[in-house]
Formats: sequence, structure tokens, C-alpha cells
Amino acid sequence: MHAKVLSCAVVGIDGLPIEVEVDIAKGIPQFFIVGLPDNAVRESRDRVKPAIKNCGYYFPNRRITVNLAPASVKKEGAGFDLAIAIAILMATDLISVSVAETCVVGELALDGKVRPVRGCLPLILGAAASGCKKIFIPFENREEAGIAAGKIEILPVSSLPEVVENLLGVRPIQALRAKDYREGTHLPRYHFDFSEIRGQLHARRALEIAASGSHNVLMKGPPGSGKTMLARRLATILPPMSFAEIVETTKIFSVVDVKGEGLGIRPFRAPHHTISDAGLIGGGNIPRPGEVSLAHNGVLFLDELPEFKRNVLEALRQPVEDGEVTISRAQISLSFPANFMLVCALNPCSCGFYGDPHHECNCTPQQIQRYMGRVSGPLLDRIDIHIEVPALNYQEMSSAQQGESSAPIAQRVARCRRLQQARFAHLDHIHSNSQMGGKEIEEFCQIDRDSSLLLERSVKKLGLSARAYHRILKIARTIADMELAPSIERPHIAEAVQFRR
Repeated sequence: MHAKVLSCAVVGIDGLPIEVEVDIAKGIPQFFIVGLPDNAVRESRDRVKPAIKNCGYYFPNRRITVNLAPASVKKEGAGFDLAIAIAILMATDLISVSVAETCVVGELALDGKVRPVRGCLPLILGAAASGCKKIFIPFENREEAGIAAGKIEILPVSSLPEVVENLLGVRPIQALRAKDYREGTHLPRYHFDFSEIRGQLHARRALEIAASGSHNVLMKGPPGSGKTMLARRLATILPPMSFAEIVETTKIFSVVDVKGEGLGIRPFRAPHHTISDAGLIGGGNIPRPGEVSLAHNGVLFLDELPEFKRNVLEALRQPVEDGEVTISRAQISLSFPANFMLVCALNPCSCGFYGDPHHECNCTPQQIQRYMGRVSGPLLDRIDIHIEVPALNYQEMSSAQQGESSAPIAQRVARCRRLQQARFAHLDHIHSNSQMGGKEIEEFCQIDRDSSLLLERSVKKLGLSARAYHRILKIARTIADMELAPSIERPHIAEAVQFRR
């Protein structure tokens, strides 16, 4: 007796269709699972057998072989339980209907209940891409699954009997309805707002420029000056997420099994400085996304930047430059998206009061140099905007006057981003000014002779690198876009240069 049911596995952040084949033959009663299963998959036999029995179905006391194809792909997780149980019931002729275009995913409890699985959204999208018309998923995964409801019929189930009775046509299950996630229809709600920030007009202006062009930011200032407060409110002025960005972000959080801020809310990740390079970039025997991928389409905030390990910071170079990270292992090499805004904060010295007119710094020049030397020059060179965040005086702290709220700033940022999307509409890999390469800079960042002379003097006086020169042009292009100027002018260059000092 032989039966076959389609299921799905997560590879990276994508779903790969898996054929679950079951063969029941005469012989000594045994239960084998082959096809490169990990320990969680092997333990399926100890969950599937009591689940079938406790639901009142017949379990054959024979030699059972389960093959997960393709056998060359490593299988992990407990998401094959439900598919294996259905295949066994088909092989015993309890289910005689065709399930050729039906995918089944879910973990089984010993009483037959269906438990949620990790990476449900990639599994659904993978099943839809393979041509499946219907998929059974755990009921508790229905919220994230609703994003893909328009691509395939999604049936959330709570127990094994629900699946069996639905296949036999005796119990209808309400399919998930597709929700409208078009841009502008799903506006996020944040707990923070820019109006809560007192003073720091220069830093507010810098963050608006950064958000308008998706530029990286470095904030330097004494403790308590508001660096963390500013960083946490940056996400509130970013443009609304498109449907494609919502899908990408939800897939990553689903695979890692980490609860995000909510659908449509841009991620804000602030890992502690004790994080390892694998935790930040991603890793494992079977690579999984790290914090840089969890911050995809959002903000990655590194507070107390010099306190991070040197090798952890150096690992940031590739994702900051390329917008993705590639992790290679002996068995597999995977790439994860990592297109985020990097926001860093640091003190001017180990005590934090170097240059502060109201506090005395007790650090020696050697200690200050050693502290700042923990962050390499090549990494700092990849950060577009460098700003000083001075300590607030009493008048600023006690002022009852609120600053501009996030809503109008977000509208200006969204308008600026729309200009850039129209400009780069013919380029699939570029969506904002910060992503421009040398060719795009030559085409879209032309400057007149007066601006060129100012930029030349700035480069020579400040000793800027070629990368810094290009980043000044990118920032100037963003400032010009904010003012709806068709070309870059001298004031735009002058303002951009001050962010590289």
C-alpha cells in the first residue's frame, strides 16, 4: 500500500515543496523516516502514531516507510507530522480522494491537535508557487497566513479529524479571506512620536534627511543627550510599507519564529552589545537569519557602538554595502535580505563627557584614542551622516513647547521617496538615493562649477575618501529632492558636507 501527500519545508526564507511518500508493507512492525530528516522529523513517528490512535483511526501494525523527497535536502522541524498522518490514512484506504493539488503542513500533538509551525508564510507561498490550489495550515498561524490568502485557498485547522473529514467532504472549513495590503491602506500605529523630542533641531533635520534617502546615521554625544530617543522615533517617519515589503518582512520573522511589531510596522531592532557575529549576521549548521535580516526594511540601531566586539562590527560591512548577507556552510550556502537603515550611537569617550562644557572629562588622550579606535575607519566611512548630539540645557528640557510631530514629517519623507521611485523606476535593484552606484551618481548627481569647487575644497581639507565623496553627492541629491529642486545646488552640497566632518 502506497500513498503520497504534498508538504513544504523552509530553505532560507523560502518554501520548498516536499513529497511525503508512505509505503506500508508486510513484515516486522517498524516505522522508518528517510530523506535527510533531523531529530525533530525523526521524532514524528512518536507523535503521529498516538495521534492517529487517539483520534479513533486505525494504525497499521506493519512495516511503515516514510520518504521525504527530494532526499538531498535537509529536513528540519515538526511541520511534516500532519502530512505523514494523512498519507498513512490514505495508504490504509481511510481516505480515498485525490490530494494531488493539496499541501498539508502542521505539527501534531499526541491527542491529534494541530500545533503552529515556524515559517508558515514561506510554506504557503512555496506551495502556491508549486501549483497547489489548497493548503491546510495550523489555526494559530492564520494571522500571518492571511497575507497570502489571495494566492491559494488556505484552510486553517485545529485537529487531525478536521482535515480527514474535510477531505472526505463531510466537514466544510472556512477559507481565509484575502486582506487589502495595498500601500496607504494599512497605516501603522507607533507608540513614539517626534513631538516628544525637545530641542535637537540639527539632529531632527539630519534624521529627516536620512529617512528621505534611506541613509545610515551615526550620532555622537554625551550620555542623556537623546540619542536613543531620536533613534527609536526614526521608524515613525519612514514611509508606509508596500505589500511586497510586508511579505518580505513577515517571511523573515516567521522563519526565525520571532514576534514582530505587527503587520505594516517597520522593524526596529536594537541588539545588545554582547551579541555574537552569528546572532547579528545569522548562522547555524543550517543558516538562519540574524538581526541584520530581522531589520530588513526597517532600522538596525547599535547603541554604544564601541562596546560591540570588533569582529561583530566588521561583519557589518557586506550587508551595509550590498543590502544582503550570504552565509556559507559545508552543506548549503544561503543569502538573506538585509536592506536596513543603520543607526549608531556612541559617546565621545569612555566616561562620555569629552567636549561637554558642563562636565569634566577624566579620560586621558590615550584612553580617548583607544576608545574611539574600537570602531574601524572603513565601517565609519560606510555611514553616510555623522552628527553631533549635544546635551540639552535646562530651558530646552523644561520647555512645554512641542516640536513637529511625526505625521507631517512622514508625509514629506513619503513624497521624497516617491520622487526617487520614479527616478529609479527602470532599475530593479535601486529604490532610494542611498543605493545608487557610481554609474547612477554620474547620471543623477551632476553639479555645477561653483558646487564642484566647494566640494573639492571640502574633500582636500577634510581628507575624505572616494566613498565619502560619493556619499556627499547622495546626501546632496536627497536634500535637493526634499526641496523639489531638479538639480543639486551649492547650498545642498554645503549642508551635505557638514554631515561628513
